[in-house]
Order: sequence, then structure tokens, then C-alpha cells
Amino acid sequence: MPQCHKYQSPSKMLQASFRENWDRYAISNYGGDVSYRYRDVCRVIASMHLAFEKAGLKKGDKVAICGKNHANWMLSFLSVFTYGAVPVPLLHEFKAVNIHHLINHSESRLLFVDEQIWGTLDIKEMPSLEGVVCISTLDILVSRNQAFGEAVACLPALMDERYPGGITKEDVVYDEANPDDLAIINYTSGTSGFSKGVMLSYRSIWSNMDFGLCIYTGLDNNSKTLAILPCAHMYGLMFETFFQLCRGVHVHYLTRLPSPNVILKAMGDIKPRLILFVPLVIEKVYKSTIQPQLQRGIIAKLRKYVPFFECFLLGSIRRKLISAFGGDFTEIIIGGAAFNKEVEAFFRKMRFPFTVGYGMTECGPIISYCYWKDARLGASGTAAPNMEIRVDSDDPVHIPGEIQCRGANVFLGYYKNEEMTAQSFTSDGWFRTGDMGVIDEDGYLYIKGRSKCMILGSSGQNIYPEELEAMVNNLPSVADSLIIGNSGEITALVFPNSAYAEKRGLDADSLRKEIEAGIAAVNRDLPNYSQIKSLEIRSEDFERTPKKSIKRYLYQR
Repeated sequence: MPQCHKYQSPSKMLQASFRENWDRYAISNYGGDVSYRYRDVCRVIASMHLAFEKAGLKKGDKVAICGKNHANWMLSFLSVFTYGAVPVPLLHEFKAVNIHHLINHSESRLLFVDEQIWGTLDIKEMPSLEGVVCISTLDILVSRNQAFGEAVACLPALMDERYPGGITKEDVVYDEANPDDLAIINYTSGTSGFSKGVMLSYRSIWSNMDFGLCIYTGLDNNSKTLAILPCAHMYGLMFETFFQLCRGVHVHYLTRLPSPNVILKAMGDIKPRLILFVPLVIEKVYKSTIQPQLQRGIIAKLRKYVPFFECFLLGSIRRKLISAFGGDFTEIIIGGAAFNKEVEAFFRKMRFPFTVGYGMTECGPIISYCYWKDARLGASGTAAPNMEIRVDSDDPVHIPGEIQCRGANVFLGYYKNEEMTAQSFTSDGWFRTGDMGVIDEDGYLYIKGRSKCMILGSSGQNIYPEELEAMVNNLPSVADSLIIGNSGEITALVFPNSAYAEKRGLDADSLRKEIEAGIAAVNRDLPNYSQIKSLEIRSEDFERTPKKSIKRYLYQR
């Protein structure tokens, strides 16, 4: 994949776009009453900068942001980022005790928070905070800094004093940023025992923005996109909003719980030009809509015995899916977790415009990608611009090894954790992802699983639980599964498909027997050392991360 441009300050890139697209819409809440043009974004940012100045906020100071997706979440982030302070996005799913810990750990001076989350927090547990701002209204909730409180209270007067004729394009001037300075701290976990504050530089942010601008040339200032993923996660932040704002795109935020029905309704209304999904969304569409259609008796017979029917069927499904997702997108990018192999193979067979990428928070996040027409089954693309990938293996084409990378995207280290930072890099400076994979002669990367999740067989064999889970999850009676090593044998933790059981009229015992029969069939295709020896049925779904992947560490034994 070709390399892109020389470093530019991300704030300067935003500055240029804000001026160019002054009268166009920038960010809105889908189905809501909050909508900002680029000129409005600049006005709010300018007012926040005045308040920061009065509060004595310095460049490099930390400001936490914690809330659900909302146009004002992005306004808060942009205000902090373009000021030169360091945004600390916190996932709204974190528990109150963990939010307290992360605000203290990051030494944040200010907090932007939504009202619901604020109701669970205790200001006494966050002694470093000087001010708290409500995201939805941008009003002060708490002020321990008198100058900051007074400034916010009289912002209209301060704005009139600074910009007597109103803010203009020429007034939008953001500072140049040193490429190696700290730009964002993004926490990958909330608890004190697992907190990893990923320090991303301006160079990393620029490189990810530049990747988006170089690759997705179909986006322009007439385009719309829909932001579904959490703003506080780097995947959603960078590729559902940040680089789009440098193109003058109108970004709509899905503020409701992103269920399949809500997503499809929003897609139909917005008609986004670029779509980002985690695998779970596509897998649910396949399992709930496509798979039952394929298994109907008449359809199954026609596919088997009538020439060309398969081609007709795939074409029909493809057209319906493209229409369901708005009909105007150039590509769907899937990332954030492992993609079911059977589902991927089916979507590849019908030439659906999707691709599978690979990234990590530590790379802000992109590591590998390729355009959907160049994608290969099971691969996660090739090295992204400004990045290199290698596999630590004696035979990286055939024998899995740890995936390692280096380049502009790679982070500075973990905040206040020099030991963990040192452990994350090889002696020659490559970042150790902790993921296992192989890489072919053409540079296509194939993920085999997390090295931390890998199960060691009784005779030393490497067992990748994700591969077994993909097979179990293909059973219609299974909603989701987790494979663990349990006292030397492989155990499947299964959350059943309740809709399937209800449709078939299966009670709990009958459903278990069907799952057991399905796992027996799966075992017939597996070598003995990786066969599933025991089954545990769960009455509740697994606890999940914001990317909807299972929190594996909670279930290890």
C-alpha cells in the first residue's frame, strides 16, 4: 500500500476544513434537535478556549470526557484538542469507581460528563478536578476554580469582547502541534489493576487521519456518515468522525442503543457514504435474516439442483443488503474483533463491498487494511500507509507467531507505566501486539488469535479458541460462545439462541441436547487435542466490551 503525505498538524488540518466548509453542516444527533454547522463548531470551540484560558489551563494539561455518543461530546473533544490540552476519553460503560480512578490516574483538571453518568459519581473521590461541565448543555456542574466558573457564566460577554463583529473564518487559528508531543490518552480498561493509559502522539493522530483521507477518496463535503461506535474508542473516534471533519463531511451521531433495527432505520435515513461495523452486527444480520432463508427447503433444493440459481440468489441478497444499509456507501469496514469465517466466506462469495481491517488502540488504531475489491478471504489486509508489519516466527508464512509493527501510528507508551511500556517493545523497537498470525508473500496478514487467549494442548499444541468459537457459533441453536481451557480439557461456555428455541418449541433440556449434538458434529472436524470435551450452558449473555467482544478475562479459570 502506498505511503501518504508528510506530517501536518492535525489541528491545522481541522482549521483548514472548518474555514473551507464554514456554512455546511458538520455534526448532528440523529433524530434529535442538536445540529451544528462548521461555523457553529468554531464558535463553541472559541468560547471554550476563552474559558480554558481564564481557568489557567495549559497546553499538555489533561481533560477527561465521559459520555454517550452526542454531537456535544465531539464539540468537547475538539475544544480540548485544538487548544493543545490532552483529551482523556473515558468509555461511558466504565463503573463509577473506575471513572474516579482514571480521572485521578490521568491527573485530569476538568471533566466533561453527561448527566446520567454524573449522577453516579462522587466529586469528593476526584480531588484533582477543578471543574465539571455537562456535555448536553455545556453548563458548569461543579467549579472549584473560581476563574473558570466566572468565565463560563459570562462567556457571551467574553466572546463579544474578543470577537466584536462575531467570529469569522480568519479568527479560526489553531496552534501547530509538535508531531512527537502527547495528543490523547486513551484507556483500554477501567479498573486500577488493568488500567492502561495509551499515550498517542500528534504524529499517530495525523497518520490515521491521513490514511483516511488517502484511502476514502469517495468522501467529500456533500457526504454524510453515521457514527455508531463509541466516540471514546479510537476506532470510532478516528474513522467515524475525525478524518471526516477534515473533508467537510456531515457526521450524524446515533445516540440510542445501536440495535440492528435502529441501525438499519438510521442507515436508510442518512444513506452514509462509509460504514464501520464490528463483526457482531454483520453476523447477526446473517444469522437472523440470511441463514434461515438459505435453509428453507425449496431454496436449498434449488441451490443444489438448478444451474445458475445460486448466482441469482446471491445477487438478490446482495442488492437487498446494499439497499438496507442506505444504498450509497462505497465500502463497509469491519474491525474490532474476529470475524466468523463462514459468514465472511458467504459475503465474499456474493461480492458484497466489505473489507476486514486490523488495529489496536496503541496504533490509534489502524495497522492493516485493503480495499474490498483487493481483499482476500480470512485476511485483514496489508500494512497501512506509514506502517510496517512482521510476524515473529521461523516461518511467518506457515507458522503463527506474534504480530509486531512499527511506524508513525505506534503509541508513545503507557501513561505512568514504564515497565509495561518496555515490555511492549522488542529490543529493536517493534511494538508487540500480543496477537498471533501469519503473513503471506504478498504481505496479507491473517490473524490467528490473541497470544494471551491461546490454549496450550496436553502435548504442547497451540489451540486458538477463536477458531473453535467460530465453528460453535455457526450452530443455529447458539447465540454466542466462549472456549476456555479448563483443567487440561477444552470447555465451551454457550449462550443459547432463545429466539431459535422459541420458534422450534424447544424446552431447556431439548435445547441442550441439540447444542450437544451440534458440538459433537463440530468435534468430528477437529483433531483430538482441540476437541471440545465439556459444555456449560449460560442463562445470561456474556459481559462485553464497547466493541461487543466478550470480556474473556472474566471467564478464564
